[in-house]
Amino acid sequence: KLLNPANYHHCQNQCHQSCYRSSYEIGSRLLSTKASSIPPAEQPLPPDASEFPEWAHEPRDFFRFEILHQSEKSQARVGRIHTPHGTIDTPGYVAVATNAALKGVDFRDADQAGQQLIFSNTYHLMLHPGSEIIREAGGIHKFTNRDRPFITDSGGFQVFSLAYGSVHEELSSKGELKRASRGSKRANSNGSGNPVKVSENGVVFRSYRDGSKFLLTPESTVQAQKDIGADIIIPLDELPPYHIDRNALVESVDRSHRWEARSLKEHLKNINNQAMYCVVHGGVDRELRTKSVDYLTSLPFDGYAIGGSLGNGKQELKELLDWMMPQFDEGERRGKPRHLLGIADEESIRNAVVRGIDTLDSCYPTRVARHGTLLTRNVSLKIRSGRYSRDFGVKIDDKCNCSTCQHYDRAYLWHLFKANEPLAVALAAQHNIHYMNDLMKDIRQSIIDGEI
Repeated sequence: KLLNPANYHHCQNQCHQSCYRSSYEIGSRLLSTKASSIPPAEQPLPPDASEFPEWAHEPRDFFRFEILHQSEKSQARVGRIHTPHGTIDTPGYVAVATNAALKGVDFRDADQAGQQLIFSNTYHLMLHPGSEIIREAGGIHKFTNRDRPFITDSGGFQVFSLAYGSVHEELSSKGELKRASRGSKRANSNGSGNPVKVSENGVVFRSYRDGSKFLLTPESTVQAQKDIGADIIIPLDELPPYHIDRNALVESVDRSHRWEARSLKEHLKNINNQAMYCVVHGGVDRELRTKSVDYLTSLPFDGYAIGGSLGNGKQELKELLDWMMPQFDEGERRGKPRHLLGIADEESIRNAVVRGIDTLDSCYPTRVARHGTLLTRNVSLKIRSGRYSRDFGVKIDDKCNCSTCQHYDRAYLWHLFKANEPLAVALAAQHNIHYMNDLMKDIRQSIIDGEI
């Protein structure tokens, strides 16, 4: 086959898969000696890459990533992701619209501010209005009347948050199990005990809306995301907490690999002009992260998401990316986009971009806006402070051209927040979304100019 250039990619890939399969089996046996509480027979290996069809490894005609400029100073790069609903400039910020709606900002205003990719949550959309409703509407683009790119997750993050609480709660409690929402409390009052039950098949959880039981499997979450119709979708994975026994982390990583492979197989039955990113796991454990990178990049995913526990602070995240991200520059891995899940404050963005991250999602800009924090090029403004009560004619940010800065000054925004006017949140959120997109535009230019 090597004599035929057309078969070179396939043969090279098969060779890599065979070598990796052996290393995975050896590594899993070594790790299983530490995780001896569960018999090996109950911990099957994830499917080999050879179980996926050859055509699945070929480039997609509807989804493409191109690298426009590579920094000579760092791993930073400027690129462009092409999707059926438009392009995404990278590095790029991804705004979070949990229920297919940004908090306080209309999609039209966000688009005008330069927002390209929007992140919505499958878990919430499955519970309401239901993925079938969105399918009947013609998919999320028609449902929201927004003809730009969307990405949806599998729902796994929200489900496991029912068990462990938010990331902040889990870290601050040092692993104590929490009931993170009123929905889980309601479920507990019905006598269900733990609101989340994990098995090889998937995860059973109770709706935060009415306490009803749901089974989320690798196949069902993909089917829901087919109904929703986002441009980029995510396979089901398990999100273990930061504070976890290593034996349990080993089991969780292996289970995520099996679930993600099952999700990918389901996806390939009906690609539907959608790309699927894998989710690399392993916590801050170098051995497990490397194992996850090696296995998942051997499968025909269209991009790579960095997920799981990403450390107990910004410094540990930096250290994790320092030793992990160079692995994504090896061979053909370099040609696929990389997404950092759930982290996009400005400091973390800058730290991630120089380490080769292409896109990042977070509700941070709209969340802090609801609490009166306005992002600027100098320092964030806590606009509720009385120090701004007489800032007549002073914009939030001198260099910002968003509609909020064009029409309102700091004194008026101070008044709106102190008076608890709903308009305050809308104006603040609109400014913060605009600021984030200006920030990413400046970062892209700085990479091209050789400054990063």
